[in-house]
Amino acid sequence: MKVLIAEDDIHICRGLQDLLESEGYGTIAAGDGEQALALFESERPDFVLLDIMMPKRDGYQVCRDIRRIDAEVPVIFISAKSEEIDRVVGLELGADDFIMKPFGTREVIARIRAVTRRFLRREASPGTVQVLRFGELELFPAELRARRGAEVIELSLRDVRILTLLHKQRGKVVSRDELYDQCWGRTHIPSSRTLDQHISKLRKAIEADPRNPSIIETVHGIGYRYDG
Repeated sequence: MKVLIAEDDIHICRGLQDLLESEGYGTIAAGDGEQALALFESERPDFVLLDIMMPKRDGYQVCRDIRRIDAEVPVIFISAKSEEIDRVVGLELGADDFIMKPFGTREVIARIRAVTRRFLRREASPGTVQVLRFGELELFPAELRARRGAEVIELSLRDVRILTLLHKQRGKVVSRDELYDQCWGRTHIPSSRTLDQHISKLRKAIEADPRNPSIIETVHGIGYRYDG
């Protein structure tokens, strides 16, 4: 999924890019309203993070123009303005959510995942609920969640991509290069440490015993496998 970040504060913009890319999203960035609209028209992102107070064209104007082009694309306003009227105006313009500065990492991730779930459910075939089973663990890709009995496990978009790929090729070894290409993107510069750290974190979330994994098994020197 591709996210357009329209934010004139370069530090906030870069922080949001790092955060979203760590979750598995691709990002494009704009520093003013005119650039944001131009990038939206040329890149057609899957959703938009939109600051209100921007040079050349404010977030309200950009949101109006985006809604004329695409009435469905999710839009999240990000702003330091805290008056209730601003929130109301933003939502009336068709924003899906509203994040106030300063914000914490967990809040942003929670709101991004909520919007992603709505997007994935909308894109799914009507009346279908996809469930991938890994023994006692059930993965619901469109919900960015897994369940083991009564336990609900929150997952990132990249977590879901990794598990979906392993399930699709169950019984086969998925190479490290293929994991990078499919779950990070071909433009990502491979790093063994990045992959290993992510797999370790994912195992802690989904494995009944992370020290003896039954879902994500290591095939030394090659990659990973789910035997199914």
